[in-house]
Amino acid sequence: MNSHPEERPDAENDRHTHSAPLRRVTTRRLIEMKKKGTKIVCLTAYDALIGRVLDEAGVDVILVGDSLGNVVQGHETTIPVTLEDIIYHTRAVNRGVKRAMVIADMPFMSYQVSPEEAFRNAGRLLKEAGASAVKVEGGERVADAVSRMTEAGIPVMAHLGLTPQSIHQFGSYRVRGTDDAEADRIVRDAKILEEAGAFAIVLEKIPADLAAKVTSSVNIPTIGIGAGAECDGQILVYTDMLGLTVDFNPRFVRQYENLYERIHTAVTRYGDDIRQRNFPNTDESY
Repeated sequence: MNSHPEERPDAENDRHTHSAPLRRVTTRRLIEMKKKGTKIVCLTAYDALIGRVLDEAGVDVILVGDSLGNVVQGHETTIPVTLEDIIYHTRAVNRGVKRAMVIADMPFMSYQVSPEEAFRNAGRLLKEAGASAVKVEGGERVADAVSRMTEAGIPVMAHLGLTPQSIHQFGSYRVRGTDDAEADRIVRDAKILEEAGAFAIVLEKIPADLAAKVTSSVNIPTIGIGAGAECDGQILVYTDMLGLTVDFNPRFVRQYENLYERIHTAVTRYGDDIRQRNFPNTDESY
């Protein structure tokens, strides 16, 4: 189902050496990681430079998320992102990646119309953009599309809980699955999506105990974002994790750097050096 050879189990130990070529992370590898209890490391990326940095740092899964609508394009929601946008950015990310599995988000209205249209659009993401898999939001309502894609050899990651493409339906970004009925539906949807062929499920902004229940209820990996520590892996938007996003600070984001401030300071120093005629100096000139 995936053209990339299976990664060797010990690849993490020699990812920084040149003794042997690195093997791509595959769907099979991710399922093996769940069985062994090895946590799966995931982040988003939208270009070759960041893709390379994340890949060389040992990230297992890189999602070319429709969050690019917020991060790259400056939109308030992910709704305006097009299939062509995802294809463009997935191509770019792929140029920087050697080991990580690159998954492309299917944007709003690229898979909801019909299973056949979902299949065609997903096929473009694999054939034209080089993605190893696609991701779709929703539960039972997208199961037929998931089945159609997986039957044709397109790996599909599912996404339950808070689904940003449905923001106008939900009306807010509040935590999902807090009442018994919705929690039961999320567990049921996870099982339906596994049966439909999904190889993993993102669980976004749901209670930690519910995420733990879903994780133990399915044989495929769960990837959490604001869903507690019991998921099989975790994902964040890389700009949030690195402190580049200054106006978005949800409780589930841990900032490992403050790059906004560091970059701002560096650019200010650059400008000052130019204005004060300190750059370029003799050594920096020909």
